[in-house]
Amino acid sequence: WGQDPNAQGASGLGQGIMVQHRLPMLPPSDEVDWAASVNGNAISTRVESNAILLDVIRDSLGILGTKRGCDMGTCGCCSILIDGSPRLSCLMLAQEADGCEITTVEGLSEGHHLHPIQETFTECGGSQCGFCTPGFLVVISALLEENPDPTDVEIKSAIEGNLCRCTGYQQIVDSVKEASGILCRGDTVENSTEPKSDPHPGFTG
Repeated sequence: WGQDPNAQGASGLGQGIMVQHRLPMLPPSDEVDWAASVNGNAISTRVESNAILLDVIRDSLGILGTKRGCDMGTCGCCSILIDGSPRLSCLMLAQEADGCEITTVEGLSEGHHLHPIQETFTECGGSQCGFCTPGFLVVISALLEENPDPTDVEIKSAIEGNLCRCTGYQQIVDSVKEASGILCRGDTVENSTEPKSDPHPGFTG
């Protein structure tokens, strides 16, 4: 706040009035070079030195599968893999991931073949509203990469940092166990673009 000596009051007698001046909370940040492998693609760009990785992924790179939830690291919606390990992108500076291999939910599938956990989430009801799903899929994929046959306790421990308001978690645990079975049996997930059988045979409309 400050007084403008040139401002006139209502009476026109040159009385000063109070004027509000807004000052930035933080000084402008410098831009720096940033490079990483994102879902197998080499990315080079310029980012603000204090940019949050979640913002770079969504706003700069346009990869929208990674969700913004709490911005405090408590919900797990923004989970990604950094060099194969789950991290919360809302709590990371982009510079911390410079030169790293970043995997978002978009990078879990191989072409038209879904990751087993993506397939079983659809079959077992692991996804309902879907907002938290990308974070769960990323975290669970890392668990199955390290341990293809986890126990219920290990599954629950792996996903304890991810919140879901819809499923009650049992369907998610069931999805992980089904995906584990696919991996342990060596099964392959079908091409997701292949036409499916008619769910209503004989129905002509």
